[in-house]
Amino acid sequence: MGLSATGIAVHFSGVRAVDDVSVSLSRGEILGLVGPNGAGKTTMVNVFSGFQPPHRGAVALEGAAVTGRDSAWLARNGVVRTFQAVRLFHGLSVSENVEAALTSLGHGRAAARRRALEMLDYLGIAGRAQASGGALNYGDERRVGIARALALQPRFLLLDEPAAGMNVAEAAALSDLIRRIRDDFGCGVLLIEHNMSLITRTCERMHVMASGRTIAAGTPAEVFADPGFRAAYLGLEEGA
Repeated sequence: MGLSATGIAVHFSGVRAVDDVSVSLSRGEILGLVGPNGAGKTTMVNVFSGFQPPHRGAVALEGAAVTGRDSAWLARNGVVRTFQAVRLFHGLSVSENVEAALTSLGHGRAAARRRALEMLDYLGIAGRAQASGGALNYGDERRVGIARALALQPRFLLLDEPAAGMNVAEAAALSDLIRRIRDDFGCGVLLIEHNMSLITRTCERMHVMASGRTIAAGTPAEVFADPGFRAAYLGLEEGA
């Protein structure tokens, strides 16, 4: 059960962006999806969230086939993501930016406003609700992106490089927030990150990709001991 992708392949102009990758995420767990640039991580999230149909393979949600379902359908059914670039609407207030995620899926304006304010309060930025979306610092922008996702009441939350550009203290606070979200919402969290300190501090399991393929999977301790991971991701030879 949970959210799973099996045997996924995605090709772009003959390039195998993802080649026979299988990933599963259970409710209540935090899984780190890691790998070098160009490994295929974001493509996998695009497949999970309906932004990229796979050329081969299957996606299932709680045991039901959802391959080919679009992003709006998946969001309505609990598969919600954030993006590397938050892309706030600068002409809207912070609250309106969160509301837009809800109204685009058919929620009424009043209910969307209440839910947006609840999520901004949860993330500690309710005081910025009426500020312009273009007036936020980088960290608050990231939190608004997460607020938009949480407003949709995810069963599975896919976070695409949420710590990009953060300093050590900000990344540590983000780790605490991700674990709190998992506990409070009961959702599964897929965390794509280059920040290995954040991954090891936050995740129970890791799935490592390189050149579109899986090279290691398991607990952080198991992955760090894996020769394939050490060679491909850390540049270390076996036994180093």
